[in-house]
Amino acid sequence: MYGWIWRHLPGNTPVRALIALCLVLGVVYLLFTRVFPWAEPILPFNNVTVEE
Repeated sequence: MYGWIWRHLPGNTPVRALIALCLVLGVVYLLFTRVFPWAEPILPFNNVTVEE
């Protein structure tokens, strides 16, 4: 998959690296602003119990 993306990016190697970095940063931003807040109530991380 990553090879396919790399082959389809325009430009030479430095330009491709910059575009790939922007794509990664965009995906991380999307995850932290949209996906994780949406999924947080569904995940069981707040249901912590400690038994003696």
